Amino acid sequence: MSNKDILEIILKAKKGNQIAYKTLLNKFWKDVYNYQFSKTNNEDEAEDITIKSFAKAFDKLNTFDDKYNFKTWVITISKNIYIDHLRKQKKTTISIHSRDNVVYDLKDDTPSIEDKIIIEQNLKTLLSYIKKLKPHYQEIIHLRFFQEMSYKEIANELNEPMNNVKVKLLRAKKLLAEIIKK
Repeated sequence: MSNKDILEIILKAKKGNQIAYKTLLNKFWKDVYNYQFSKTNNEDEAEDITIKSFAKAFDKLNTFDDKYNFKTWVITISKNIYIDHLRKQKKTTISIHSRDNVVYDLKDDTPSIEDKIIIEQNLKTLLSYIKKLKPHYQEIIHLRFFQEMSYKEIANELNEPMNNVKVKLLRAKKLLAEIIKK
């Protein structure tokens, strides 16, 4: 596929053509996923970051400058999401043992009572938003985020190609974000 063909597809996607979005996803998925897998060495993590990368790229598609290569642009977005991901993982408490002068990296993942209440309230609110989606979007969100199924498992469960699952999940997340913004 030539650069000119890709630019034409991007133009169609900017106009809201879902097939164009799917074409871009299919064309560049492997590049972004491989980049993320080389960084994370974890298939699920690489898939999650890749999905987030395409979601952000598609949300910001109108800012894409055709002087640049789309592959480079989407991988740059992916790189930034990976950096944010690393920053979130590194929020830890450092404790110094006085006798040995050894530094221990401690994480306290136990939520406080206030955190538990907030999480429960947020979950109820989120579930009410999810119920506003069409049933097939509700199902795919439920399978991915509540049953924590991999994309492959979801594809098997729904008897659909994995790329369709990825596109549906992207679309469901985008629609959910729009509902939440309202």
